Amino acid sequence: MTDAAPFSFGPTTFVLIVLTFFVGGLFKGLTGLGLPPVVLGVLTATIGIEPAKALIVIPTFLTNVAQAVRGGHGRRVVRLTWPFLLAATVFTLSGALTLSYFRADVMSALLGVGLAVYGILGLFRLRVNIRGKWWNHPVGVLLGAVNGFLTGMTGSSAVPGVFYLQSIGLLRDQLIQSMGILFTLSTVSLAWSLRTQDLLGANLLLMSAAALVPAFLGMSLGNKIRHSIPEEKFHTVLCTALVLLGLYITIQNLAA
Repeated sequence: MTDAAPFSFGPTTFVLIVLTFFVGGLFKGLTGLGLPPVVLGVLTATIGIEPAKALIVIPTFLTNVAQAVRGGHGRRVVRLTWPFLLAATVFTLSGALTLSYFRADVMSALLGVGLAVYGILGLFRLRVNIRGKWWNHPVGVLLGAVNGFLTGMTGSSAVPGVFYLQSIGLLRDQLIQSMGILFTLSTVSLAWSLRTQDLLGANLLLMSAAALVPAFLGMSLGNKIRHSIPEEKFHTVLCTALVLLGLYITIQNLAA
C-alpha cells in the first residue's frame, strides 16, 4: 500500500491526536456519539479533512463495534430499523465519491447547525414520534439516504440518523446500541470508499491504529459516567451534548 499524499506526524501533532481521540472517546462513551464530530472538528482544522477522515477509520470502527454488540437489543433494533440502516450504508458511498463537488466545511457547518437545533428541541421536549406508524420505514429509508450521503461527505454519521432513532421510541441502552450499529456500517462503507480513492495511506493507518488506545480509554470512562446517570437525566445530557457539539462544529468550520 502506498500513500497518495504522505503525511508526517511531529510531536505536537501526535499529542494533539492523542488528546483529541481521548476526548472523542469520552463523549462517545457518555452519549453514544461524539468520536467523529469531536475528532474531525479538531483535526480537520489542523491537518486537513482527508487525513482526518483516514485517521478516524480504525478507532471509529472498533469503538462502534464495541458499542453495537453491547446491550442485548441488537436483534430488536435491526428488525425495527433495517431499511434505514441499509439506505444509510449504501448512500455513504455516494457522499464520499461526490466530495470533490461540494465544500466540506460548508456541509460540516450545516451538520453542526442540525445537531444544535435538534439538541435544543430535545431540551424543550419537542420531539417527533413515529413509533409504530405505517410510514416508519419509508421515512427511515429517506433519512437513511440523507444520513449516508452526509456521512460520506463529512465523516460524521450522526445527522439525521440519531434523530430518526430517537423518534421511533428507543430507550437509552437501545438507542446507544442502535447508534453503534449505524456507525459501524457507515464506517465500513466510508473506509471502502476512501480506499478506492487511495486516501488510506500506510502511515495514516498506523496512526489510526495507535489512536485506539486513547479512544478506548476515553470511552471506558464515559461508559462509567453514563451508567451512573438515571434515564431521565441521560436525555438531558444527550441533548446538551448535541447542542455543544453542533455549536462547536459550526463555529469550527465557519471560522476555517
